[in-house]
Amino acid sequence: MNQPDVLREVVAVNLGLPMFATALSDQGARVAEVDWQPPAGGDPTVIAQLTRLWGAHGDRVAQANADAVARIEAAAPRAIDVARAGEVIEALREDRVLLHSGPPIAWERVCDPQRRALVAAAVFEGWADDREAAARMLADGSIVLEPGNEHGHVGPMTGVCSPSMAVWVVADEASGTVAYSTLNEGPGDTLWFGVGGDEAVERLRFLSQQLGPTLSQLIRREGPIDVFGLVAQGLSMGDELHMRSQATGNLLLRDLAGGLAAAGAEQEARFLAGNHHFFLTLTMAAAKCASLAAVGVEGSSVVTVMSRNGTDMGVQLAGLPGEWFVAPAAQVQDALLRDGYTAADAARDIGDSAIIECVGIGGMALAAAPIVAAFFGGDAAAALASTERMGEICVTESERFRLVNKGGAGTPVGIDARLVAELSITPQITTGVLHGSNGVGQIGAGVAHQPVEPFRAAVAALAGRLDEGS
Repeated sequence: MNQPDVLREVVAVNLGLPMFATALSDQGARVAEVDWQPPAGGDPTVIAQLTRLWGAHGDRVAQANADAVARIEAAAPRAIDVARAGEVIEALREDRVLLHSGPPIAWERVCDPQRRALVAAAVFEGWADDREAAARMLADGSIVLEPGNEHGHVGPMTGVCSPSMAVWVVADEASGTVAYSTLNEGPGDTLWFGVGGDEAVERLRFLSQQLGPTLSQLIRREGPIDVFGLVAQGLSMGDELHMRSQATGNLLLRDLAGGLAAAGAEQEARFLAGNHHFFLTLTMAAAKCASLAAVGVEGSSVVTVMSRNGTDMGVQLAGLPGEWFVAPAAQVQDALLRDGYTAADAARDIGDSAIIECVGIGGMALAAAPIVAAFFGGDAAAALASTERMGEICVTESERFRLVNKGGAGTPVGIDARLVAELSITPQITTGVLHGSNGVGQIGAGVAHQPVEPFRAAVAALAGRLDEGS
């Protein structure tokens, strides 16, 4: 008996490789594609570590992460002073010590922009008569290099801090944490951009001898600055607080204007008004202060430090205080460079400023600043999608940092190293791009997608630590 022909429609769900979906759709089949990849890139060792952290140790890690994020969110960092770095940072009380951005590094591995900044700092301090002598002292160890993050200091780009520089002093009363960051030097010939010429040294003198003392007097007279209060307002005004903080800086200038006028500080006021990045380092110090509140929460996989020095990128976890997990620093991707420059001219990712992303702003809040996304050829939808993608690797949403263009939802907060390792989605850092070799300074800006290796190394260490305690 002949069976009637039956017309069957092919409908498929494709996981992973798009070539299979393409082959079917080319033949008229309906295909639903699922963007899937094996966890941890299919690495069996990492999968085993993640299995323990999600499984046997899962409840403990989840509770620790909730505690760590709660501490970050509860912190209320306030700028309580501007002081000479050597008076407030213990490490700088020692003879001839310089702080720098990123994890620990030996002089021979220091990248060109950071070298120029360190040399200029030594000249600024009067430790050497000229740059050649300063370089020799750095090479032979007469000047000691220390990572700022290990001493409560965070610096943008090259991140150099010396004893005579002026620093913000930011404190959280509840947790008792204190953090520091240099006053932002502004554009052009500066240390943070890795130029370090004579103009840069003169500007450091202005910051330490004029602006710093003026700000200190204003804070003592007017009271501490509620940094995150200003940040929350700035988010609703188009800032994401890493690459763009103009609106928040204007809020600060508004609060300081009366005091500056009363002090007759015209030069200081003009400098603040013309420096669109002045609020950046205040944000960084506040973010460091908040992240320090989470340090030492046993079992937590929340990231409390992400830092780069143009050579290496390092990560630290709340549950593994003081331990660095390091890999080569990334090139800055999605970059827009100034005319005449190419990717070959660019230094690798550099700076302590990724501390900002650790508390839920910066790259975590790109949706708040569509203009930043537009700078790289994106739009408001791309900015929103970027923030949502960051939400995939974070513990929760912030209660205090909210996005008006996302229905008031909180920004992603609490980067979870487990999720980064599993999903291979790394934190995105909105940042500047420095020239890599000739002291030109900033040549563009972009988004630096961090390497996954330090997060996987941190996961391995945390799993091992919890296994030992089982």
